[in-house]
Amino acid sequence: MADNGGVWERELIEKLATAALKEQRRARRWGIFWKLLTFAYLTVIILLAVDWKSGGEGKAGKHTALVEISGLIAPGTDASAEKIATALQAAFKDKNTQGVVVRINSPGGSPVQAQNIFDEMRRLRQKYPNTPLYAVVEDVCASGGYYVAAAADRIYVAKSSIVGSIGVRMDSFGVTGLMDKLGIERRLLTAGDNKGMLDPFLPLEDKHKQFALGLMNEIHEQFIGAVREGRGTRLKETPETFSGLIWSGAKSVELGLADAFGSLDFVAREVIKAEDIVDYTQKENIAEKFARRFGAGAASMLAELALRQVPAFR
Repeated sequence: MADNGGVWERELIEKLATAALKEQRRARRWGIFWKLLTFAYLTVIILLAVDWKSGGEGKAGKHTALVEISGLIAPGTDASAEKIATALQAAFKDKNTQGVVVRINSPGGSPVQAQNIFDEMRRLRQKYPNTPLYAVVEDVCASGGYYVAAAADRIYVAKSSIVGSIGVRMDSFGVTGLMDKLGIERRLLTAGDNKGMLDPFLPLEDKHKQFALGLMNEIHEQFIGAVREGRGTRLKETPETFSGLIWSGAKSVELGLADAFGSLDFVAREVIKAEDIVDYTQKENIAEKFARRFGAGAASMLAELALRQVPAFR
């Protein structure tokens, strides 16, 4: 009996010890979890505090105001008309701004967004006649990017920059032959004779092609008008100026598409005479970053497929 009692006691002690160890491990895991959660919370709060601080806020003294236009000019991007307009307004409004520089590195994008930025730049330049507005081109200033640059007083480029592409394109595809081979039948019901225009799963009708070309030509003429308005007599027009070709920065100066060579620092120091540069660019906030990383990829792919069938400066 004594031996049995000893075995029972040992088993009880082992169970209690095991339970205690499990409880300690559970407590440690929860402790680590709450510490990580607290760390993540504080990190988000700090980042949000940084994001909430608007561009140029807290800067004093006479300076050159910078607004970046980088990447695709389209709604929902850092180069959207909404963000660029907000940045430009803040830059011009600051009494210490001696001049505004729009630094461009963009292949183009939405005609509407580019036109809205162009119009806002022209409006602000008239509202603040004593504040010069310059464009500085980095690697690429094409299509919608050049549309925007044309609104500036002067355009500065690097010799190897890519400039131009003054034209409009509409992307689509056709798979009717493949569908016939696979025995797939396209069934499309529309209310409106032309509602299925440019459907990639249907043969391209000549009347739809001509209509699309007319639409693109109309937008192209708007683009040409903006360039002529912005560049004036400096533009040395040739039959190829508005053909959609691109040129090097060196050639763009020869053609009057740009004015001179110069970087952001050069323009701030030598042209505006205000070496201190303050960035007014509206940056992507935390919520937008999370949305873009977790789920926006699929949405962007679908949006790109849709946008391929509308005119674009690309």
